[in-house]
Amino acid sequence: MGDFLISSKFTNYQYTIYVHVPDIEQPKEGFSIIYILDGLSYFPLAKQVVKLQSRNTLKTRVEDSIVVGICHQEETMRKRRFYDFTAPSEKYQFPERTKGKLDDLNEFGGAENFSRFLMDELKPLIETKYPVNKNKQTIYGHSLSGYYVLWNFLTKPQSFQTYIAVSPSIWWNNRELFRMLKDTSLDELAPLFIIVGEREGFMVEDAKHFYEEIPSMNKQLFVADDENHASVVPTTLSRAFRFCSEVGLNR
Repeated sequence: MGDFLISSKFTNYQYTIYVHVPDIEQPKEGFSIIYILDGLSYFPLAKQVVKLQSRNTLKTRVEDSIVVGICHQEETMRKRRFYDFTAPSEKYQFPERTKGKLDDLNEFGGAENFSRFLMDELKPLIETKYPVNKNKQTIYGHSLSGYYVLWNFLTKPQSFQTYIAVSPSIWWNNRELFRMLKDTSLDELAPLFIIVGEREGFMVEDAKHFYEEIPSMNKQLFVADDENHASVVPTTLSRAFRFCSEVGLNR
């Protein structure tokens, strides 16, 4: 595993990047790669799942992959997530249940800049350092970063070959993703896996509705029995990464 800092000229922010590279001979075409958003929270677990499951790929159907954790600095993480992972908009509308909870936040709408950081700065750097299969790249996000995954899926569908959105915050800005869905050309959709916990209330219905609206055969929805917003991540990582591998094998 390697780690490094990278300062983005697009977001004017410094990220910590964690990298896990399989300790085996690299495939001729390079390793598949999984980019983990909110890496400070999820990279260690994601790395271990890939390491353990890939020891017996024939049974687990999880292949050896490079895992990249994209991390905000802990002291600024909450505010930066709401900037990096949300789309630009002339105004923002929040549901009544969030009243008072977002009062300390004053910057939203940095998703375009964050995408430029991913595509023009981070990915090229990773690809010079490590043997990456550019045809097998996945982005994984949970909650607000799950919203970003769906936004990226709709607006920049060629950025990654597989999209995984776990408990995505589809509620954001008066459910604007549904409006984007109607205005987006969806001729060449990438594979998409949406995961949500059974105990996530309105987020379950949002996820089901969004899934049903996508005109694609290459999609999956999984509602995890008895799981909540926090527990859904550790209980579904193997299933998520299995989806990545199976999509890759079918190319």
